[in-house]
Amino acid sequence: MSDIKRILFVCLGNIVRSPLAENMFRHLANQAGVGHRYQVDSAGTGGWHVGERPDARMRRVAARRGFKYDGRARQFSPRDFDRFDWIIAMDAGNRRDLERMARTQADRDKIRLLREFDPLGGPRAAVPDPYYGGIRGFEEVYDIVERSCRGLLEALEGER
Repeated sequence: MSDIKRILFVCLGNIVRSPLAENMFRHLANQAGVGHRYQVDSAGTGGWHVGERPDARMRRVAARRGFKYDGRARQFSPRDFDRFDWIIAMDAGNRRDLERMARTQADRDKIRLLREFDPLGGPRAAVPDPYYGGIRGFEEVYDIVERSCRGLLEALEGER
């Protein structure tokens, strides 16, 4: 059995929240010296942005904080349930979409909300989608994702 945990972060279009979470989690794990224990990726429940880079506004917010990342959007596939141990949704709508695609109870059991791991979040808290708002929303989402990814990493490392 592999000791590597495979985590997929999922939002709607895979251009704002989930690619930030993917890259943030990878960065935090590498910074903690445990990056080799994780394989991370991200996807969107919708296919509108497949092949696109992460939203420029979020990349600018991240860069102002010294965090640079990139990637290309892809759409979630039910096969991802076979490839990943954890499927981390950004909000209840994403979670419902994933649950509809789940083929078995084992698939559904892999789905969690990212803010379950946010000390300021909770079991039903969402990472809001800042896409149609102003830059302050992107700043807020950055803070939420960073805090939540730290909490997720702490929870996973606490299992060892």
